[in-house]
Amino acid sequence: MIRHVILVGLPGAGKTTVGRRTAQLLSTDFTDIDDVVALEHGRSIAAIFAESGEPGFRRLEREAMDTALRRAPHLIAAGAGWVAEPGNLEAAKGAGAAVLYLRVSAAVAAARVGDDPSRPLLVGGDRVERLGALLATREAWYRLADREVDAAGPPEQVAEGVVDAVRAILAARPL
Repeated sequence: MIRHVILVGLPGAGKTTVGRRTAQLLSTDFTDIDDVVALEHGRSIAAIFAESGEPGFRRLEREAMDTALRRAPHLIAAGAGWVAEPGNLEAAKGAGAAVLYLRVSAAVAAARVGDDPSRPLLVGGDRVERLGALLATREAWYRLADREVDAAGPPEQVAEGVVDAVRAILAARPL
C-alpha cells in the first residue's frame, strides 16, 4: 500500500516544477520540503546553510518530511540530498511512501539551475562539475527508488511520465 509519492533527484531535476504539475494531473496536494523548511524557519535555504551548516539543514529537512508523511496521501518533493541521509529512505518507505527518481544528467541539471544563488551546494566553481560530483555521491541512493523517470524533457512530458510511474506503482501496490 502506498500513502505518498516522493520525488527525488539532483537539483534541477524538476522535483518542484514537475511535482506541481503532476499533483494537478493526479488531483492531489503537493509539498515541497525545501519550501516548507524555508517558510517554517523564516529564512532561505542558503541562509539556513550559512547559519546552521548542512547538518542543521538536514535535521530541519527530516523534520519537515516526517510532518509531511503524517498528512493525507499526496505528492512530495524532497530536497536533493534528503535521500542520501541515513535513515530517511527507510523511514519514508516504512510510512508507506513510494519514491520516484527524476533522472537527469549533470549537464541538464546545470542548464536548468543556471546561476541560482539559492542553491548553497552549487555556489562557486563549475556547476556541471559540482552537479556531477553530487550525482556520483548520490546516484546509488537515487537508484533505490521504486521507479525512475527520465526527467530530461519538458516539464509537461516529465509530469506525464511521473503519472505513468505512479499508476504502475499503484497497480502493484494499491492505496
